[in-house]
Amino acid sequence: MTSPLVRARRLVIVALLGVLLGIGLLWGVSTLTTPRRTTPLYDPPVLAGQQIPGYCSGGVYARRGDVIVLTSSPHCGGEGTVVAGQGTVGPLAQDAECPYAGHTCHASDMNYVVVAPDRIPWGHLNVIDLGVGGYRVLRPETVPLACSDIAMGDSIEMDGRNLYRTGTVAEKGENLQPAAQDGSYFPCMIASTLQVGSGDSGSVVLVRGIPAGVTSRSFGGSLGFTPLAEGLASLGLDLCTTPDCGLTPPTGAIR
Repeated sequence: MTSPLVRARRLVIVALLGVLLGIGLLWGVSTLTTPRRTTPLYDPPVLAGQQIPGYCSGGVYARRGDVIVLTSSPHCGGEGTVVAGQGTVGPLAQDAECPYAGHTCHASDMNYVVVAPDRIPWGHLNVIDLGVGGYRVLRPETVPLACSDIAMGDSIEMDGRNLYRTGTVAEKGENLQPAAQDGSYFPCMIASTLQVGSGDSGSVVLVRGIPAGVTSRSFGGSLGFTPLAEGLASLGLDLCTTPDCGLTPPTGAIR
């Protein structure tokens, strides 16, 4: 006859095996259901669509004359701010005058980082990195969308803080709040069904697969973004739609 002590040990072993099996099943399910990145990471990495280390998220690569910049948001630092290892923050898109007392007026909620020479991803300046959503490569004929190009129900996607999300356009109108609540006036603010959180500011929003917006506000946890075309125009920037943005990379540049 088996002793009570042996039976107890057997029960403990069976219980432990059950726990380990459960953990294994959970790990297996997580491995099968958690989206995984399938695209390579370049060196230097493409930060358009991704979080800029030590700053907000990156929008799109653009050029101002012969200078390569990465659009972003003024939420994380003003002009002259040095973003460690990445570059220096430029001006924000702001009108010289504003007719609304206590407000500043902006074509879009956007600024840019002048990319440090050794952080320019030559050969990939027309690429947007959406993480597990994959890369989006802009064709030479790509034109950034303006407010008037965006309609209710349009599909949208973004990544931002390494979290790929999709949704649709829900509302569109001006952003004029009491100055004490929000002192920035935007003639066009687009609200969506996509969820947004801290760290997303500045990330590019694609509408129908086209660069269209700058992550700007959270309306009850839902994304509010301002139009990209107006922001680029206000800052005198041209969207990069070719691998080297029409420039000749310096000798020895990593591609």
